[in-house]
Amino acid sequence: MLQLALVFALANPFFSPSTLPFQAPPFNRITDSDYQTAIEAGMKAQMREVQAIANNPAAPTFQNTYVALEKSGRLLSRAVEAFTCVTGANTNPTLQHIDEVEEPRLAAHEDAIYLDAKLFARFQTVYNKLASLHLDPESEQLVRVTYAAFVRAGAKLSPADKAKMSRIDEQLSTLQSAFERKLLAGTKAGALIVKDKSQLAGLSDAAMATAQEAAEARKDPGGYLIALQNTTQQPALASLDDRATRQQLFEASLTRAEKGDENDTRDTIVAMAQLRAQKAALLGYPNYAAYALTNQMAKTPGAVQQFLAQLIPATRAKIQTDSAELQSMIDKDGGHFQLQAYDWDKYAGQVRKAKYDLDDNQVRPYFELNNVLQNGLFYAANQLYGITLKERKDIPVWQSDVRVFEVYDKDGSPLALMYFDFFKRDNKQGGAWMDNLVQQSRLLGTKPVVYNVENIPKPPAGQPVLLTAGEVHGMFHEFGHALNGFFANQEYPSLSGAQTARDFVEYPSQFNEHWAFYPAVLKHYAVNYKTGQPMPQALMDKIEQSQKFDQGYSLGESLAADELDMAWHTLPASAPKQDVDTFETHALASSATDFPNVPPRYRSSYFAHIWASGYAAGYYAYMWSEMLDDDTFQWFVQHGGMTRTNGQRFRDLILSKGHSEDYGPMFRAFYGNDPQIGPLLEYRGLSSH
Repeated sequence: MLQLALVFALANPFFSPSTLPFQAPPFNRITDSDYQTAIEAGMKAQMREVQAIANNPAAPTFQNTYVALEKSGRLLSRAVEAFTCVTGANTNPTLQHIDEVEEPRLAAHEDAIYLDAKLFARFQTVYNKLASLHLDPESEQLVRVTYAAFVRAGAKLSPADKAKMSRIDEQLSTLQSAFERKLLAGTKAGALIVKDKSQLAGLSDAAMATAQEAAEARKDPGGYLIALQNTTQQPALASLDDRATRQQLFEASLTRAEKGDENDTRDTIVAMAQLRAQKAALLGYPNYAAYALTNQMAKTPGAVQQFLAQLIPATRAKIQTDSAELQSMIDKDGGHFQLQAYDWDKYAGQVRKAKYDLDDNQVRPYFELNNVLQNGLFYAANQLYGITLKERKDIPVWQSDVRVFEVYDKDGSPLALMYFDFFKRDNKQGGAWMDNLVQQSRLLGTKPVVYNVENIPKPPAGQPVLLTAGEVHGMFHEFGHALNGFFANQEYPSLSGAQTARDFVEYPSQFNEHWAFYPAVLKHYAVNYKTGQPMPQALMDKIEQSQKFDQGYSLGESLAADELDMAWHTLPASAPKQDVDTFETHALASSATDFPNVPPRYRSSYFAHIWASGYAAGYYAYMWSEMLDDDTFQWFVQHGGMTRTNGQRFRDLILSKGHSEDYGPMFRAFYGNDPQIGPLLEYRGLSSH
C-alpha cells in the first residue's frame, strides 16, 4: 500500500518543481483532483517546516526564523497559485467544490502559523533586536512586514481570543467561497434572453451573432442571449435602440444576486460584514476599515474619507451638467421620457458623437486585438523599458484560447513568462485581473510567471476581435500590473512584485493606461484591419478631445462604490444585522453619492472586489492610485514624455521595488513630493483651472 501511495504521489505534477521553462505549471498534466491532493500535502509539508523553525534549539536569528519562513511552503505555493488561476478563469463544479472545502482549511492553516505562540516568540526576539542586526534595507523591511503580519493576525491575543479569531477566519473563508459560487451562477442565470430580434435593434451584426450563438450554447435555439458583465452598466446599453430592452437588461444586472433563490448573496455578505467587524474588535480596532488600512498608504478611514470628499462636489456638479445635455438629446431625438440610468450610455454616445463626431463603431476597425497587443502594449513597453515579447506555442495552458509569451529584458536576457486569457466564458469570473503563477525571488532562484485575464466577448469563428476604446484601456491596465510583476527584483518572495498595498498596487496599472492613446503609441497600432490604413489624424484628434467626456458618470459610479465599501466596513461589531437594500440606500445618501441616474459601479450584492477579491475597505484604492498615476504621468510630460530614460527611472524607483520599501518614501523618491490631487482633477476634466 505504501508503494502504491508513493506512485500516486509521484504522479501528481505539483510534488516536484516544474521542469518547464520558468517553472511554469504543467497544465497539460494537471487533473482537477491533483489540486486538492497537492494543497493538502502542501499544508502538511509547510507545517512540518514551520514547526522545525519553532522548535529549533538554536537561538533565533534572522536566517533561521524570517528567511526560513520565506523558504517554507513551496509545494503549497505551487498548488495554490495554479489553483487560484483556474478557479478564477476556468472553473467547473469539481473545482468549485474543492475551493469550498479547501478555503477554510487554508485559512485555518494560516492561522495555525501566525497564532503559534512559540513560533511568534522567536520572531519577536529577532524583531526586538532589529536595530543591532545591521541588515540590508530589504531584509529590515522583511522583518518589519512579517512581524506586523503576525500581530495583525492576532499573535498577541490571549489563547481564547486566538481560538475566536481562527473560527472567524474559517467562517469568512467558507462564506467567501459561497459568495463566489452564488455570484458566478447568478450572473450566468441573470443573462437577458429575448426571442424577437427586433428588440436588439442597434446592436452590430457581430454582437447579434454572438448573442445568437450564446443562446444556442444554452440550448435555446431561435433566441438571443446577452450575458451580464460584472459591472452595473452593461456594454449593450450603449447600442440598444429599444428602451424596454434596455430597462430589462439594466434590471437584470441590478438584481442578478437578489432574486431570493439559491444564488442570492445578501445573507452571505451581511454575515461577512459582521464577522469582519468582530475580527477587528478582537484586535482592538473600532471597525474593519480601521484594521485593514493600517498597512495601506492611506493608513486611516479618515484619510480615505477626506480624499473622497474632495472629489464628490465636483463630480455631482458634472453629473448635473451632463444629465441636462443627455436630456436635451433625448428631447431632440423625439423621446417623451425623463432620463434614467439605463438611458445614460445610449444618449451619452449620441452626445459624444454630436460633440466629437465619434462613436465606438468608428474606432473598432482600428482596434483589432492582436494589433493592439503586439503594436500597442508591447510597443509601449519596449519604448519605455526596452523589453520584447515573443510568443511560445510549447507552454501548456489551462484553456485553448490562452496565449503565452516569453519576455526578454533590454539586454536580451530572459525576464519572465506571460499568459493572456482574453475571452469571456460562463465559467470565468467577471472583470479583469493579473496574478502570478510563480513569484520572482532571488532567494528561491525563481523568475516571474505572470498572467492577465480579461472578459472580452469572443466573436463568431472567423471574425476579427475588434475592441472598444474601453477594452483597449483595460488591456493596458492589466498589462501595467504585469509590468510590475516582470520587473520584480526582490530577494524575498513575500515582498516581490505586485504584492503591495491595495492603494498602491493599482498605481502601475493605471499609470500604464496613459499610454493607450498617447499619440506615438496610438499611431503605431491604430490600423484598419481591413484596409491596413492608419487611423486618420482627425479621428485620433477626436479620440484625444473626447477623453474627458462623460467623466461625471465614470467618477460618480466609482465614488458610489467607494462609499458603499467604506460604509460596510466602518460598521462596529455591535451593529445589528443589516437589511442590504436599506443599508445601501442610506450609505449612498449620507455620503452624497446618491447621484441621480448614476448607480454604483457595483451594488453590494455583486461587489466581488470587496467580498471575494481582497478589496474589503480598499475599493477606494483605484481612485487613490489614480491620484498617484496622474501625478506620475504629469511628471513624465514635464520631463520629455515617453523616453527610455524616463521609463528606466520609473522602473528602477517604482516598478522593480515590490514592497521592499514603504510606499510614501518610495513615491516621494520618484515624484519629489507627496501625492497631489490636482493632476487627477485636471485629467478627469473637473479642474477649474
